[in-house]
Amino acid sequence: MRAVVRLLAGRVHYAWVVVAVMFLVILAAVGVRSTPGVLIVPLQRAFGWNAALISGAVSLNFLVFGVVGPFATGMIQVIGLKRTVVYSMALLAVGAGLSTFVTEIWQLYLTWGVLVGLGTGGVTVGMATAVANRWFVQRRGLVIGLLTASNASGQLVFLPLLASLVESHTWHIVPMVVALVILALIPLVLVLLPESPAAIGLAPFGSSEIVVLPPRSGNPFVIAVAGLLRGARSVDFWLLFITFAVCGFSTFGLVATHLIPFCMDHGISEVSAASLLAVIGVFDLVGTTVSGYLTDRYDSRVLLFWYYGLRGLSLLVLPFSNFDVISLSVFAVFYGLDWVATVPPTVTLTNQVFGSKDAPVIVSWIVAGHQFGGALAALGAGETRYLTGSYVPAFLASGVACLLAALMVLRITRQRVLIAAVAE
Repeated sequence: MRAVVRLLAGRVHYAWVVVAVMFLVILAAVGVRSTPGVLIVPLQRAFGWNAALISGAVSLNFLVFGVVGPFATGMIQVIGLKRTVVYSMALLAVGAGLSTFVTEIWQLYLTWGVLVGLGTGGVTVGMATAVANRWFVQRRGLVIGLLTASNASGQLVFLPLLASLVESHTWHIVPMVVALVILALIPLVLVLLPESPAAIGLAPFGSSEIVVLPPRSGNPFVIAVAGLLRGARSVDFWLLFITFAVCGFSTFGLVATHLIPFCMDHGISEVSAASLLAVIGVFDLVGTTVSGYLTDRYDSRVLLFWYYGLRGLSLLVLPFSNFDVISLSVFAVFYGLDWVATVPPTVTLTNQVFGSKDAPVIVSWIVAGHQFGGALAALGAGETRYLTGSYVPAFLASGVACLLAALMVLRITRQRVLIAAVAE
């Protein structure tokens, strides 16, 4: 690691190497998390399970992810950043690998719902926030945008490939491939991810002062609960929590999980539908990175108003489109630019209201809201499809929820944000 530091000295701050490593880690984790999108129909065919039953495992994954996230972020202060990342990746690999051998629905719930949920819970926006706050004094919004954009890149890299593997081989090979990718990245983390800039004799990017981390201490459960109690006393916390729940409801819970089977209901092949998600990922890579840039310069509340509002409109229009190349391409571009562009301004507002020290844990609780919303959409859309034979009600409900969220973010107290920022 120090050899890399010496090689880059005077050229590139090592903070950007840390960003690159975490980008790859989150990219691979999202590849694992998004895999159920290409497995719903194959599992239906293989075992006769209906969409609602399979969606229950995905919903459980979202719930476990959401609950574990704050405690995993608390673990950073107890066992360190590197160990938390490595243990989370190991759980991801075990859960995905074991899911290859499922034959009963409870096994899918255990592997994909619990084990993969635990693993992804450790590689969250809270983790990205901790990295940005430790390694950067300037450009934090941009860094959060880049790390969030790796969510899009995970789809871009994995989904078309995984869909092709399903069609050319069998569904069993898909979880094994993503497990091997995760295992291959663990040595990279061990070699290139230090605990902090001070651990390699550097100051954070944008500062000349070396900041030594306090000794590791505390209980991750106490740290997580204390963060929740502090946040719960603030109306702004609940506004951020609820609106970010809508974000999860309208992205990973609905579109990432059910867009492929929704398209297949209209006669579109699985590979083509997966490619549509990949296109969304391409444009979100652009949109979320630009969102980080804008967040460093403009009012985050105004940005969130436009993000949620435009996303809601795209979801309301999609069910009434022709599901042809033109309409789906327009949706992919329009919706893709907004896929998770909400993350940088949401994290920035949390930093401003609660301060950079407590923000990672509090952000993790807000992300828990994101996952609860995602779980509700994953399960609810599956049930809607099973009961009505259509995904249309789920997409319309998601669009309306986004429009309401656009209004709610404007209620976040501007005066309190300014006071908190000055105090910090």
